[in-house]
Amino acid sequence: MERILTRWLDIPDLRKLDVYLANNGYKAARKAYFEMTTDDIINEIKNSNLRGRGGAAFPTGVKWSFIPKESKKPVYVCVNGDESEPGTFANRYQFQNDPHGIIEGILIACRAVGSHNAYIYMRGEFTVQQRSMDAALAEARAAGYVGKDVMGSGYGVDIWTHKGAGAYICGEESALLESLEGKRGYPRNRPPFPAIVGAFGCPTVVNNIETLSNVPHIINRGAAWYKAIGPEKSPGTKLVCVSGHVNKPGLYELPMGTPMKEIIYDIGGGILGGKTLKGVIPGGSSFPVLNKEEAERAIFDFDSMRTIGSAMGSGVIIVMDNDTCMIDMLLATARFYHHESCGQCTPCREGCGWIEKIMAEMEAGQGKLEQLELLNNISDNMVGNTICVLADSIAMPVKSYVTKFRDEFEAHIRLGRCPFKTSSAQQAA
Repeated sequence: MERILTRWLDIPDLRKLDVYLANNGYKAARKAYFEMTTDDIINEIKNSNLRGRGGAAFPTGVKWSFIPKESKKPVYVCVNGDESEPGTFANRYQFQNDPHGIIEGILIACRAVGSHNAYIYMRGEFTVQQRSMDAALAEARAAGYVGKDVMGSGYGVDIWTHKGAGAYICGEESALLESLEGKRGYPRNRPPFPAIVGAFGCPTVVNNIETLSNVPHIINRGAAWYKAIGPEKSPGTKLVCVSGHVNKPGLYELPMGTPMKEIIYDIGGGILGGKTLKGVIPGGSSFPVLNKEEAERAIFDFDSMRTIGSAMGSGVIIVMDNDTCMIDMLLATARFYHHESCGQCTPCREGCGWIEKIMAEMEAGQGKLEQLELLNNISDNMVGNTICVLADSIAMPVKSYVTKFRDEFEAHIRLGRCPFKTSSAQQAA
C-alpha cells in the first residue's frame, strides 16, 4: 500500500521545508488559494467522504459547511493534537515528522471556512513535538506560506501552537476551547455548537491533526482517488496504534476496512510469547472491549466496528493475551477515568468514583456477586446523562467487561483472589 500520512518513512527529513517542497509540498494549498472557491474546497472534501479521525468520525466537509458564510465575527480553526486517549501515539509522530503537512492542511481549512487564525492545541507533555511544529511554522512564515499574505494571495492566515496542561478531558472539543481561552478545561453545554459559538465566542472549526493531514492529498489528487481506498462510507487510510501483547507493537498506516485478525496476527506479529488471544480494546480505553471471537471477525473501519457494538475511536488496538486479568484491566480503566473526570456533572463525578471503589474491592478479593449488577446499574445511569461523554467512556467498558467476561468476574469474587495472579499485591506475596 502507498504510504500517505506516513510518507515520512520513505522521505528522510520531510519535516524540513525544502524537502517538503521538493515532494509536492504546498501544491494543494496553492491550488486551493488560486484555483478553487471556498465552496469548491468544501465540496471536494465532502465528496471524498473524509471523516474525523479523532474518534467521532463526523464528515469533515459537512463540519466545515456549518460555519456561517461571511460571518461578522472572526472565524477560528482549532487543531486538536491533545492525543489524550490511552493507547494513542500517532499524533506525536505526525508533529515530529510531517509538520508542514499539518500546516498545509490548516491553510486549506482556513481558506475553506474564511478563517485567518488557527491554533494547534497540543498535549502538555509534547515539548519535542511543539519545537518541531514551531520550527516548521518559522520556516513557513519566512517563506510566505503563513502570515499576512499567504503565497501572495492577499489572504492572511497565522498559526500558533498552544500547549494544554495534560488533562484528558481537553481532548473533548469544547473543553479544549475553554482551555485555549485560559479557563479550566470544563466541557460546555451544547447547543450552541462550536460552529456558531466556539473559541472566544466566535464560529470555530475543531479538527484532529490526522484529519487535516489528509486534506492536502485529497485536494491534490481528488475525491475519487481518496474514495477508492477502503470502504466507500469510510474511505482512506488510518493511523493505527497497536500495543499490548503482540510481537510487533507500533504505529501502522492501514487502509480502512482492514480485518482486525490481519492487524493482530500478520501486521502485529501475533500474540506475544506464543499465547492465545483473550480480548482487544479496539478504539481506546473508552470503548467496549471485544472478546476473542468478536475481535477475530471484526473489520476495522468506523461503520463495521459499530455493527459489532464497539467503535474504532482514534485507531487504538490494545491486545490482551489469555493470562490477562480483566478485573485488573477494568480497575486500571476506572482509576484513570475517576482521576480525569472534571467533576462538573454529578453522574460522572460520583459514578466514576463508585465504579473504581467497587473494582478495587474486587481486585483485593473483597467483591460480592451482587456488585456485578450494581456496576451495570451505575453505568446505565451514567450514559447520556452528562455534558460530555467521559461518563460514557467508563460506563461502556464496564458493561462490556462484565457481560463478556462475567465468568472471570464471578471466579475472582468466589476465590477471593485473582486467578491469574497479575496484580502487584499478589506478585509481591
